Amino acid sequence: MCDFKHYKGGTYKLVGEAIHTETEEELAVYYDMDGVVWVRPKEMFFGKVVVDGKEIDRFTKINKKI
Repeated sequence: MCDFKHYKGGTYKLVGEAIHTETEEELAVYYDMDGVVWVRPKEMFFGKVVVDGKEIDRFTKINKKI
């Protein structure tokens, strides 16, 4: 599992990927720090958003140092 930071500030753990049973769309499965599980299209999870006219990652991988 990898940690990601959402562009709006939340921190999430990416659990893995799933396939939608009807559409076969690839989905990202992740949960927040409260344990709530979320699912969104993989393309959207790893996609970009425009904030203040600048294109940035929707989620950025967090490199934890030990």
